[in-house]
Amino acid sequence: MAKHRVGIIGLGMALKPHLQSLTELPQRVEIAACFTPSAERRAAFAAAHRHPVAGSLDEILNDNSIDVVFVLTPPMSHLDLVERCAKAGKHVLLEKPIDFTSARGEQQVAAMEKAGRKFAVMLQHRFRDASRKLRAAMLSGEFGELVSASASIRWWRTPDYFAQPGRGMKARDGGGVLITQAIHTLDLFQSLTGPIAKVTAFAKTSPLRRIDTEDIVAGAAEFRNGAIGTIDATTVSYPGFPEKLELACTDAVAVLNAETLDIYFKDGRHVHHEGAASRSGGADPMAFPNDAHKGLIVDFLDAIDGDREPEVSGRESLKVMRLIEAMLMSAEQGRPVAIQ
Repeated sequence: MAKHRVGIIGLGMALKPHLQSLTELPQRVEIAACFTPSAERRAAFAAAHRHPVAGSLDEILNDNSIDVVFVLTPPMSHLDLVERCAKAGKHVLLEKPIDFTSARGEQQVAAMEKAGRKFAVMLQHRFRDASRKLRAAMLSGEFGELVSASASIRWWRTPDYFAQPGRGMKARDGGGVLITQAIHTLDLFQSLTGPIAKVTAFAKTSPLRRIDTEDIVAGAAEFRNGAIGTIDATTVSYPGFPEKLELACTDAVAVLNAETLDIYFKDGRHVHHEGAASRSGGADPMAFPNDAHKGLIVDFLDAIDGDREPEVSGRESLKVMRLIEAMLMSAEQGRPVAIQ
């Protein structure tokens, strides 16, 4: 199995779990070059790490020995960077979200498919151990049919978090709590429940922050199989609580509190899986282990080596974008919105 030479674009907050995961995979990858447009940030990275630092983006794109690029930059930059990587013949792993809109995300998917390169998006909650166990149980048929489901993401973000220039603003992040924080849980939610047909939602900006995106959202969902459910997402719930999914089915109920899973079967059985404590819903958004990142990265590398689609491909990541867009459209227009 060939070792992949990796270029990293973006050395900000998202870097840590990616970098840790890559360094734990020495048989699979070699970090060949790291770049950010900020000379100050490049210098700080070089002082703290031994990995090579590129002086320009073209240095990575023009290096034919680099076959994989991790793009860890703000959403506004994704379309241009992914299209340039596709043109350069690189496989791409992109930090979430895929972009501001699903339409721009579709442009990225088209560019990568035209180039014949693999394209994955970092929606790592699918790769948590408890999530894998829950998905396997759902697929086994033991639960019966989904009847009701809920997703609750009641997190907290500090004033310091929003003090960073552009944080929480549409011009930089493209959206608020749904696309920036809750997207991971919403992606996992709809991957477990199956397609959502229609949503009705309310979304507002609280008086706690001077931002132009939503930080409080409540919605109702109708699933294609006829089940109904709720979605609750915010970053104003101090001190921040573990995200929670509940799936009520005809033969069992599953409750996923971050990485801890409980399954209550109607025949009296109770399955409990104790997982890692979740702290990323509070003051430190990066307070979580890198295991799930590493799992998604391994799947991405396996997809390249096995010539298959990654589990969370660019095309797959569009599903949660369409859900988020439908919720925001419903809140803006005051009506239910169907999801295609």
